[in-house]
Amino acid sequence: MSHVYVLVEHEADQLNSVTAELITAARPLGAVSAVVVGGHADALAEELGQLGAAQVVDAQATDYESRLILPEVDALSALGQANPAPIVVAATPTGNEIAGRVAARLASGALSDVSEIKADGSAVHSIFGGAYETTATAVGQCPVYSVRPGAVDAVPQPADGAVAPMELPAAGALDVKVTGFTPAEKSARPELTTARVVVAGGRGVEGKFGEVVEPLADAFGGAVGATRDVVDEGHYDAAHQIGQTGVTVSPDLYIGLGISGAMQHISGMQTSGTIVVVNQDGDEPFFQIADLGVVGDLHEIAPALTEEINSRK
Repeated sequence: MSHVYVLVEHEADQLNSVTAELITAARPLGAVSAVVVGGHADALAEELGQLGAAQVVDAQATDYESRLILPEVDALSALGQANPAPIVVAATPTGNEIAGRVAARLASGALSDVSEIKADGSAVHSIFGGAYETTATAVGQCPVYSVRPGAVDAVPQPADGAVAPMELPAAGALDVKVTGFTPAEKSARPELTTARVVVAGGRGVEGKFGEVVEPLADAFGGAVGATRDVVDEGHYDAAHQIGQTGVTVSPDLYIGLGISGAMQHISGMQTSGTIVVVNQDGDEPFFQIADLGVVGDLHEIAPALTEEINSRK
């Protein structure tokens, strides 16, 4: 029976929501082997089985905490060499880095930021800012796919979820070893690429993210996004930039405040479920793709909306 490897995204013994999407996306390729790197496989096995993992690979390394990315690359490469099969990861900055390294080690092609994987091994993704949708196929025994978070609706399909231990080698003498690192400070808000609600601000916000954008995002329990010009002007951190030169998001609800709707930005959020646009200029191109467009002063509308949502909690 054909099978496929899926790299599990998790924080200790808590699964990230994108893992369910990856398992669903990979299922057309065969039985899913969920690969948990760095421990916690036993704690995650039951949930992974409910999502559709026929097998849970428990890949552990004694020096996991002192190495970045390489343990995941080692695990997927070793699995692919021993028993070749397609490999699926999340299309995050880390996931795409892993995908490229694994594809190089296994002499196989890689398809990044895909929105669908078909049973014949081909994958669908958007190119040129969403102007075209293409279907492509990667060569090699272990084609690697990075799947865009939010592009696939998770559909659990319970399977065995049997745990299989796997010991990873420690870093070699010539490997790069991390002697110390400081993780970025984590926000209480959800991860931007996987958030179900995103509130984004553009130039019309006038840099007042803390007054209008962040409170509205928090009212929804959502994430904060920004346009490139806002980031370039130093009004918000670059990690929150949405668009061709930022991240791609696909939330259930996207609210754009003071955003004109340049293609650079639209290409990073056009697959969102419901799109709400608030802008004083009703002729802005963003209104052309909006499900709901509000012409008015965002500095009055956003706080009023925030107050109304909070009053209904």
